[in-house]
Amino acid sequence: MKICLSLVHLTTASLLLLHIASAQSDLPQARIVSLNLNPEQVVVLHLRPGYVSSVRVLEEVSSVVLGDPGAFKADHSEPQLVFFKATSVRPAQTNALITTRGGHEISLSLVSQGKSDRSEPVDYVLNCERPRSFLIASTHPVFVVGETKNVATETQPTTPAPEKPGRQEQDLLRSERIENPHWEGKQLRVAVGQAIEKEQQMAVPFAILNSSTRTIEVLPPQIQLAGTSKDKHRKAIKAEPVAIKDYWITSRRLAPGARADGIVVFERPTFKESRERLLLAVAQAEEVDRPVLAQIAFVAPVSGGAK
Repeated sequence: MKICLSLVHLTTASLLLLHIASAQSDLPQARIVSLNLNPEQVVVLHLRPGYVSSVRVLEEVSSVVLGDPGAFKADHSEPQLVFFKATSVRPAQTNALITTRGGHEISLSLVSQGKSDRSEPVDYVLNCERPRSFLIASTHPVFVVGETKNVATETQPTTPAPEKPGRQEQDLLRSERIENPHWEGKQLRVAVGQAIEKEQQMAVPFAILNSSTRTIEVLPPQIQLAGTSKDKHRKAIKAEPVAIKDYWITSRRLAPGARADGIVVFERPTFKESRERLLLAVAQAEEVDRPVLAQIAFVAPVSGGAK
């Protein structure tokens, strides 16, 4: 009788250990990642159905855009946290864009291998630390992009205020302010000024005017090289984004009739086709699919005479 009871206890303990081992094997490889981001970097976030991944940023989140809302879900009910979940049990991937109140953008690539593949890790938490760069004003018609430095994260406030241009940036914005703008658009109006070029990098002053009857919020400026295809039977429009090195804007929230001035710095493409145009694109936060386009001169005017 004692032998039978011992066998029962041994069998029960073995089954319990097998159950615990099986449950532990089902757990994914959990990761907590901290990254210093830059505007040209795309971060891969590994997800898994049944788990939530958190992205922590240093500023209050303004908006989150998902490429495939049917396979993924995003929530930013917390000021500095964005939660992502994979809603499909099948493998899926898409992109997401997080925009902060300070005008920064975080580009993500969301990847889920579904429930069948348990070998991939899951990013439980992604801590984003964004470097900062500055435009340095000059008394000559040239510009310099400053050295990138890391932001100290030890004493970050819970909800930091949007960054404001420093004295040098304010001087540069004031010196390049467009006095007689040629506006594009209707309710949201955009104008560009005379570009400054140095070693394939261009600094373009621009102005934004709210001609509507309500307060609007504008997204960070974008640069694109757009044109029509060569096919005579189809008038397809192609647009390629141009990477932005830096930008400053006096305000992204505009009351009715208010104006904002800014400067955007980017590396100009070395050449383009005759059908293509270099464009500045500015959109409202609630109408991201309807940007206002303003053409930029591909070659900046030469200042001063030949030496």
